[in-house]
Amino acid sequence: MKVGDRHYRTVWMEDTSVFFIEQNLLPFEFRILRSENSGQSCDAIRSMQVRGAGAIGALAGFAMAQAFMESAVGSRQSVSAINDAKRMIESTRPTARNLFYAVEQVYAAGMVSVDAAIAEALAIADKDAEDCKKIGEYGNSLIKDGFRIETHCNAGWLAFVDYGSALSPIYLAHSEGKNVFVYVDETRPRSQGARLSAWELHEEGVPHTIIPDNAGAWLMSQGKVDIMITGADRIAANGDTANKIGTFEKALAAKALGVPFYIAAPLSTFDINCSSGKEIKIEERSQDEVLYAEGPDEEGTTRKIRLASPGSGALNPAFDVTPAGLISGIITEKGIIRATREEILKVGSRQSAVGS
Repeated sequence: MKVGDRHYRTVWMEDTSVFFIEQNLLPFEFRILRSENSGQSCDAIRSMQVRGAGAIGALAGFAMAQAFMESAVGSRQSVSAINDAKRMIESTRPTARNLFYAVEQVYAAGMVSVDAAIAEALAIADKDAEDCKKIGEYGNSLIKDGFRIETHCNAGWLAFVDYGSALSPIYLAHSEGKNVFVYVDETRPRSQGARLSAWELHEEGVPHTIIPDNAGAWLMSQGKVDIMITGADRIAANGDTANKIGTFEKALAAKALGVPFYIAAPLSTFDINCSSGKEIKIEERSQDEVLYAEGPDEEGTTRKIRLASPGSGALNPAFDVTPAGLISGIITEKGIIRATREEILKVGSRQSAVGS
């Protein structure tokens, strides 16, 4: 996507370094950072400087390639050290399937040669962008002129290498001249909707407004939402889907009020070895994300302020699981499928064959 007059990907590799958009600074500051080694790339994932299923996956693949390059120049001397690096990368974010998919693919390639590891990491990033473009094309078929669309969290181009998943169909619909309007859930506690999705939509000129997380059901009850589309971080073999916390309750409201609820995700997000959502590990993050907020004041100085009672702590699960029965369909790069074990195993086996 373009920022100003220049096209950017969220993350890319040049020689031994990885470059990425620092998402924690958006929408107030646009800055490109550089990671010179696998440890720094892990830090970028862990700190959410890079976040979103596809972007995490791409950076994890690049980090794995960096680990092999580091071994080649002598800073790591053994297969044991490579395995340590693999475990370090996989420990950064436990829920997103794309991270593990990319690490597994690049690790296998790296056991052949360092050059193969680099080529595989670059190919994974390129495929992520192409898959998201196709998701936009299939998802666009669901969007009619005049549609009002709700989305949760950020599943735009910032969450992937390019184009995005949930927002990709919206961008294509808008570019074709369809009159669309987007309700952007704020997505507390980190506000990825209010900060990132809203910024993306503004940059693309898509009409939108930010809504409180607890306003979605009311809007649906008033007939103001025609379709809801979200992304996913991991999709189990039975169609249960992990996504940003708050997605489950939106799906419940959509089901009760007759609003179609779609998930948009590439096949790299599917985990056919995970039988159901009960097996998906849910990341728990620092309570400070709930208790405090951070942003620039009128003078541009970044400040952190407490929002909650000083005597209280907080629980901060980063994701929840939406049962397959609440999902109208899953938009993939291969088409729109039902959230059933039969269809997911069919596309999942295809993905395994491609990755083998």
